[in-house]
Amino acid sequence: MTIHEKYIRRCIQLAKNGLGTTYPNPLVGSVIVHNNSIIGEGWHYQSGKPHAEVNAIASVSNPSLLKEATIYVSLEPCSHYGKTPPCSDLIIEKGIKKVVIGTIDTFAKVSGAGIQRLINAGCDVVVGVLEKECLVLNRRFFTFHNKKRPYVILKWAETFDNYIAPASTQKREPVWITNTYSRQLVHKWRAEEQAILIGNQTAIKDNPKLTIRDWSGKQPIRILIDRSGQTPVDSNILDNTVKTIVITQEKFKKENHQNLIYEIVDYRNDITKEICDILYKHNIQSVIIEGGSYTLQSFIDKNIWDEARVFKGSIIFGSGIKAPTHQGHLISEEKFKKDTLTTYHND
Repeated sequence: MTIHEKYIRRCIQLAKNGLGTTYPNPLVGSVIVHNNSIIGEGWHYQSGKPHAEVNAIASVSNPSLLKEATIYVSLEPCSHYGKTPPCSDLIIEKGIKKVVIGTIDTFAKVSGAGIQRLINAGCDVVVGVLEKECLVLNRRFFTFHNKKRPYVILKWAETFDNYIAPASTQKREPVWITNTYSRQLVHKWRAEEQAILIGNQTAIKDNPKLTIRDWSGKQPIRILIDRSGQTPVDSNILDNTVKTIVITQEKFKKENHQNLIYEIVDYRNDITKEICDILYKHNIQSVIIEGGSYTLQSFIDKNIWDEARVFKGSIIFGSGIKAPTHQGHLISEEKFKKDTLTTYHND
């Protein structure tokens, strides 16, 4: 590992502290180094608040060292005025002459302009250190801006014999396949992503709340696919406590409320594409698909997914609804007691 890689890796580590709180902004970490010692660190933790470079510079106890220091940042410093001033201007103002950047920002308002501004000011700029890792860090941000859709995470739990649900159930509540440790992790994921989506059959059979209860953080936006208005009005997902978007047909559209929004789609078209268009319109950068097998498989079949997180429990149903099938690339496998979590990427 080179010196530059060492400090960019630290930037990535810092940036991850902002997962779930920086939307719609990207995750960014920054480190300031003087004579091979870190003298300042920072990350972006909330939209509208100071960016990573600003926080790192502010953390330096002896500002006179900045002119002899190197600033490392996982993503190209911004060059435009948004809710905060350009970070590239601050770096120039502080007299920092050496800048090492993980990856260029392909967002149209930046896209190399920050780097060019630094070069024009006489800074020595290095770009592309641990670039792949920095791109993965902001996969949600880049997918949203480059593909004009949210980053799609498929999530389901299946039994040891590959069933996602029993053939039938008498109660309107989930039939748990995984243990409490796995379920707590799912709540952590909900705090990290912007939205969570299910179909109406899941809403009818399980009556889920889709909220964070075993973790702390911002509640995700709930998305319900309900073509013909079948979801009972007393369902938890329609309780108006959390922003919820219902995707339906024109004749089943109801009056919008503060936290309950109805969006119309033409179900004769590619419904998965239309759903992504609606989420993009609502500036949703990431979504967890937690629906039933039909909803999950529809995104797989249309190849509109980026990541799949699959829990396999130890229980056996013997019959029921089969789990979805896909051709994703294995990323990792973890154990949670008797549960196994396997993560896949869509190449």
